[in-house]
Amino acid sequence: MNLWVSTRNAHKAEEIAHILGESCSIKTLLDLPDFPDIDENGDSYRANAELKARALWEKVKEPVFADDSGLEVDALGGRPGIHSARFSGLDTNHPRNIAKLLTELGDLPADQRTARFRCVIVYIDQNGVAHEFVGTVDGYIGFECLGKGGFGYDPVFMLSDRNCSVAQLPAVEKNAISHRARAVEKLKAFLKL
Repeated sequence: MNLWVSTRNAHKAEEIAHILGESCSIKTLLDLPDFPDIDENGDSYRANAELKARALWEKVKEPVFADDSGLEVDALGGRPGIHSARFSGLDTNHPRNIAKLLTELGDLPADQRTARFRCVIVYIDQNGVAHEFVGTVDGYIGFECLGKGGFGYDPVFMLSDRNCSVAQLPAVEKNAISHRARAVEKLKAFLKL
């Protein structure tokens, strides 16, 4: 089956293709060089994912999906959430976002630093009907950056059952347990691939 993914991130598309398997041929926005940027101005992961998926579906009229994800910290009322990428402002980067997160959590003990990564996929079928799939990974926010792998909040996101940060995992292991991988697995089951 042909499946469009509303992303320009070749690494993300490769990770998704690996999970979905050879019975699925993936195309991305890289196959549509003139496709405009999509303003992710929704008020939820689902809204942002659906904005991206719907814009692409309107263009290709074939099965498409998009995802949106973020970090939810319980002590911060679920923040940064959908604002994870720009947590420390519009002109930001991963180290600044992590610094703001650690500052806001201060010296809270580990048992009060619970958090999760959440990914929401919106798949739009050939008829234009939207379906939602959610994947999460639970853990807690550490006190310092550990590890050199991954990106974003991975160096401070600790996995309780492994006693390490996501950034300390080999890429293959991280991709197997990630919130996106868990959501894609649910999509794969839905598509019976």
